[in-house]
Amino acid sequence: MRVAFGVMILTLLLQAHVGFAQELSFEKGTHDFGEVNEEDGPISYTFRFVNTSDKTAQIKNVSASCGCTTPQWTSEVLQPGDSGLVIAEYNPLNRPGKFNKSLAISYLIGEESQSNTLFIEGIVNPKPTTIEDELPTLMGGLRVKYKSFNMGRITDKELIVKQFDVYNASDTVIVWKDSMLTPSHINISFSPDTLQSGDLGAVVLTYDPKEKKDLGFVSDNVVLYTSEKEDADKSFNVIATIQEYFPEMTEEELARAPRLSFDRTQHDFGQVSVGNTVVTEFTITNNGQQDLSIRKTKPNCGCTVSVPEKDQLAPGESMKMEVSFNTSGRRGRQYKTVTVFSNDPTAPSQMISIKADIQE
Repeated sequence: MRVAFGVMILTLLLQAHVGFAQELSFEKGTHDFGEVNEEDGPISYTFRFVNTSDKTAQIKNVSASCGCTTPQWTSEVLQPGDSGLVIAEYNPLNRPGKFNKSLAISYLIGEESQSNTLFIEGIVNPKPTTIEDELPTLMGGLRVKYKSFNMGRITDKELIVKQFDVYNASDTVIVWKDSMLTPSHINISFSPDTLQSGDLGAVVLTYDPKEKKDLGFVSDNVVLYTSEKEDADKSFNVIATIQEYFPEMTEEELARAPRLSFDRTQHDFGQVSVGNTVVTEFTITNNGQQDLSIRKTKPNCGCTVSVPEKDQLAPGESMKMEVSFNTSGRRGRQYKTVTVFSNDPTAPSQMISIKADIQE
């Protein structure tokens, strides 16, 4: 009895499947493009189908799962036995690697709405990179990646050395000059100092965070000079995010360490008339077992000033930090931050924020 019941269910499912397939019958539901090259541009495949129902059929819409895929389709009303097509065009630009996209089809069989889904897949081989891709910024006859040298996130433990590629895109020899304008904590050399036309070299930057004597995001300007007749001076920003270095500590040492905490981490001034300076206070507490030292407080805007009452807190001690915001020249919703740097090894930099809605 169970076998007969199972056969009956399977028969009904097959009948339902066959009935659906006979309405719009596609030659295939998935097309694999295989490997394609990014530099060759858009690719397309045509899905062909036949209206195998005994009613009229019409595709109302084809929706792609990604903006990289553009569909076209036969939009006319199809009589029984008529054929049509759905074209899927895929643009591989800046999409290296494997892809799998779908096209959702909405159509009518007579007055009844139906749907189906087609798929395209494949693998995009990335286009070979050129020197213009790798070093897109042109400064005189030299190509660099950016007009800045980013040292990344570093600590004040030791010197940091980093190289930045540079390419001679001119048709003449370019020589780096010994003279340059740099702050004392930045030293720059070149490898090599003479670049033939078409040569790739490097600017070697040595950064001393101890000499910089700062924490958080920092930026400095350097000017380098070449033998070029025009655009010989090259101005770069050197940026870094500096954190205080803490040696590895045991659990016992961490338990005895200072701990900085705020009574709250944000304040909303609400509506403020432009031109006014508004002030609030945050409370800082040392919840640790050793003295807490406030190394620095650093607003992200010159319009904001942070003034802690002092720079040392004994265990269990609290103090106020006044934060003022000058709204002159500001409009609309404003969001500013202040980063507090301390000798709390578990969280050496912590941020508080202020908000205001500046009205005329």
